[in-house]
Amino acid sequence: MRPLGPVDQLFLWLEQRQQPMHVAGLQLFSFPEDAGPKYIRDLAESMREYNTPKPPFNQRLVSRLGQFYAVEDKQFDIEHHFRHQALPKPGRIRELLALISAEHSSLLDRQRPLWEVHLIEGIRNRRFALYTKVHHSMVDGVAAMRMGIKALSYDPNERGLPPAWAHPMLDKAEPSGYPTNPVQAVGKLARFGAGVSKQLATVPTLARTVYDMTQKAKTDPDYVSVFQAPETILNQKITGSRRFAAQSYATERFRQISSAFGCTLNDVVLAVCSSALRDYLISQNALPDKPLIAMVPVNLRSEDDTSSGNQIAMVLANLATHIADPANRLRTIKASMDEAKERYRQMTPAEILNLTGLIMAPMGLHLLTGLAPEWRAFNVVISNVPGPSKPLYWNGAKLEGMYPVSIALNQIALNITLTSYCDQLEFGIIGCRRTLPSMQRLLDYFENGLKELEISAGLR
Repeated sequence: MRPLGPVDQLFLWLEQRQQPMHVAGLQLFSFPEDAGPKYIRDLAESMREYNTPKPPFNQRLVSRLGQFYAVEDKQFDIEHHFRHQALPKPGRIRELLALISAEHSSLLDRQRPLWEVHLIEGIRNRRFALYTKVHHSMVDGVAAMRMGIKALSYDPNERGLPPAWAHPMLDKAEPSGYPTNPVQAVGKLARFGAGVSKQLATVPTLARTVYDMTQKAKTDPDYVSVFQAPETILNQKITGSRRFAAQSYATERFRQISSAFGCTLNDVVLAVCSSALRDYLISQNALPDKPLIAMVPVNLRSEDDTSSGNQIAMVLANLATHIADPANRLRTIKASMDEAKERYRQMTPAEILNLTGLIMAPMGLHLLTGLAPEWRAFNVVISNVPGPSKPLYWNGAKLEGMYPVSIALNQIALNITLTSYCDQLEFGIIGCRRTLPSMQRLLDYFENGLKELEISAGLR
């Protein structure tokens, strides 16, 4: 019997009916050229034969005195965890996204190992999909990406590859000090008491940094300080119903804009998201006068830095949604990101971690207790996770797209996560269906934002 760590425990404590705490991935495949009429049926049967999963896929939860432990499930039932489904006709991507939205809304059964894999057939143009859903207490985002890649192959001729649950999972990619999403940041607070003397040593720098941030915010309207995110429809109580939307965009389009404006590719991603959010909020008559603030995990390592360890921090980015001109909006976003990264470069890893914890503390308080919802550091999460640069295959079936399906939180009803794959950026958007009506329109607004920037850069 293995006790779960404090962050894993936290993911379980935070879970409520309206706030499921599982993450997922949607993988879209094209049939191998030699696939016959019984291809999917045979594939499903071969997957069911792997009915003795590797750890931790064979582990279920038990609770003792408020502490969760993982134990081997002696009554493991592959039929519960592996589901073979077919889309209703006409089998468009619209029907696929509707199915994922419904599946992602339901809680995982805590009496069983906390995962499901859905094999989905009936998709137009000889395609099928895998939707893999795992509780966040079992896997983090980086480990989930590694898990998905490990189950695939770069060789289109390789056969006999088992499904993900038949692989021993890599250890969690536990950061050496930096959270990569807001829930992990809250989890870090659970460990804050360790090494008190080391924490106390960061206090002078933290106090000076917070003071400088608040003072500069008084004179610079574009500067992002703490707790200045405006009230929006994105920041309400949520229900348990989810809507998922996904789309692929050519990375080269973002790269050309980045080159034209002298900014990073991630700055362009944020500008496209900003444009989409601005258009969406205007369509709902809900665009605030003040700019939206995004929580963005960023890499602080320079290109020539080969040192070990993790150098990722959470940045609060001004999305400049109050600016109508797309070029000026991008410049404001770039300036906000540059300033935040420069601030962190002047701090030690411990100081960065503790400043992040300080900024995230009110959100943690609200998630755990429901108190202080008005202490808002940001409005939306936008996360860009690097993925594989070469095509992947699963038993001859080519992976055409891989889309992250993340977590919506109370008061943070929208999460935009994207990953790179080959020459594509794969956007996955998850939100509360009731809080954010017609959220799927964001996909059209992404395209509009991308075209606006291409025009501003002289590319169209």
